Parts: sequence; C-alpha cells; structure tokens
Amino acid sequence: MEITQLFSSMPFAELLGIEVTRAEDGMAEARLQMTRKLSSNTARNVGHGGVAFALADTVAGAAVVSLTGEPAPTVDMRIDYLKPATDDMTARAEVVRRGNTSAVVDVTVRHEGEGDADAEDGYGSAQGDEIARARGVFKLGVEEGSEHDRDTDEIGNSP
Repeated sequence: MEITQLFSSMPFAELLGIEVTRAEDGMAEARLQMTRKLSSNTARNVGHGGVAFALADTVAGAAVVSLTGEPAPTVDMRIDYLKPATDDMTARAEVVRRGNTSAVVDVTVRHEGEGDADAEDGYGSAQGDEIARARGVFKLGVEEGSEHDRDTDEIGNSP
C-alpha cells in the first residue's frame, strides 16, 4: 500500500478527515477539511487545538515513513498555536534530522489556499496564514510485531 493511502486510511485519520496527499524523500503534505464537528466553539467554526495537533502528528509520521519504510511511533511532539483554525487546513512536514534511533520532524500547519488579505474571518486569520508550528521526535527501528506495532484493546492496553 502506498504511504499516502496507508496514512489516510488509518481509522483516526479517517474520523477527522485527514488526507495525506504527498509523502516522499522525508517530506509529506496533508489536508483536513474543517467541519462543525471539529470546532471547539458552538457559536463559530473554530477548530479544536487537538485537530491541528493530530494533523501535524499524522503528516510528520508520513514524512518519517517515507524515508524508512517502517513504523515510526511518536516519542514526543510539541506545538505552538499561532492563530485559530477557522477554515480548511494544510500541513507540510520535513524530516530535519535522522539519527540511528530517532528522527526529528518540523511541521507547519496553515489555512488552505494562498494568502488573501480580504479573506479575514474575524479572528485575523486569512487563507495561507500559519495556524501552528510543531516539532516531533519519532522512534526509528521499530520492527513489525514489536510492542510498538502490536494490536491493543479499546483503552490502549497490549494483549
């Protein structure tokens, strides 16, 4: 299965509507359509911070797997939220360091589309604006069948 299909068909990515559109040579891109169900605000369409985080984590993982061809679980990820997510989002991830046991990935999440000063949403966010910047660390060398690749029960416990 192609990397973009693999990541786009993960149950959690499907639930949120994350679509990985490109993954090659340590770089990946993804998009997410902002819907009312992803909003943290009942009065306006403002994406919950966890949505941008999940998009960043997913696209970062795809970037790593595009280099290694192996599962690469997230060890750590931090995110800086710059503006509210009020429209569809895109994310771009790039592996900036690959060591023997881990890889570091930088991610930028933006409102989809080109910058347009007339597209203000009331929060000072226009198309193309950065919503968030993230950096993740991913474990390398995870083999199929290892504890990081095992099935778990409904609450995440290994069998």
